[in-house]
Amino acid sequence: MHRWRPELGLIQETLLLTLHARALDAGRPSPILGDTLSADLAGDIDYDFGKLKVKPNLVLTTALRAKKLDDVVRAYIAAHPGCVVLDLGCGLDTRMFRCDPPPGVDWYDIDFPEVVHLRAECLPGRSHLVGADLTGSDWLTVIPGDRPAMIVAEGLLPFMPGDSFQAMTRALTGHFPSGELALNGYTRFAAWAMKYHPTIKALGIKAAQGFDDPHEPESWGAGLELIEEQILTRAPETARFPQPLRALTRLTARSTALSRQGARILRYRF
Repeated sequence: MHRWRPELGLIQETLLLTLHARALDAGRPSPILGDTLSADLAGDIDYDFGKLKVKPNLVLTTALRAKKLDDVVRAYIAAHPGCVVLDLGCGLDTRMFRCDPPPGVDWYDIDFPEVVHLRAECLPGRSHLVGADLTGSDWLTVIPGDRPAMIVAEGLLPFMPGDSFQAMTRALTGHFPSGELALNGYTRFAAWAMKYHPTIKALGIKAAQGFDDPHEPESWGAGLELIEEQILTRAPETARFPQPLRALTRLTARSTALSRQGARILRYRF
C-alpha cells in the first residue's frame, strides 16, 4: 500500500486536522458523519496525527458541522440540478463523494496549489480542481458564471487575513447570477480563542477573524441575505454525544450567546 507523505505549510496542515477528526468520528460506535472514506484516506497518509492532540469535542463538532453543510449542499443541488458547487479551502474533504451530485452539476474543489496537487494524487474524483490563493480573484476566470452557485466555506473564515474573506465574497457573488453561501461562522471571541486551542497551538497557527452578528455579512456589499442560522449545540445529533459532553452541550444550548461561541452554520442567499 502506498502511503502519501504531505509537504504542507502550517495553514495547509489544518486539512490534516479536519481529516483526522472525520476519521476518528467514522471509528466511533455511533458516528455523526460516518465518513469511512476519510478514515481510509487518513490511514494512507504518512503523518503523525497524534501531535494534533485532537479532543472528542473537536471530533464531534467537526463531524456535525460537515454533516449540516452536506445537508445544505444536497438541498441546493436538488432544487438546482444544473448548478455549480464551489468548495472553498476544500483540503482533503470528501464532501463531493458524500453528496454524490448528479452529472449535471459542476463541482469545483479549490485550495492552495500544493493542496490541490496532493488531492489529485490521493483523492481522485470527478470534481474540477483549482489551485489558487483565495485572497486573490484571478482564479474565478476558470469558473462558469452563467449558472446558480452553491458556495461552501468550511473552516475558512478565521484563516483569511484582514478583510480578504469579505473581498472574496464580493467577487464570488458578483460572478454568479444567484446562489447561496454556507459557512461555519466564528464569533470574534471564538476566532481569537482558537489560537489557544491545543490542536491549533500545536500547529503554531494564529487565527484571524470572525463576526458576532449573523447579519453582519449583509453589510459587506456582496448582496447577501441571511436565510438560516443553525446553532449546532441545539442539533438533534447531539443526543449521540458521549457523556459528559452531551450534558454540557445541552446546558450550553440554553444560552444563545454561549452557543454562538461554538459551532454554527450560516446560510445566505445572493
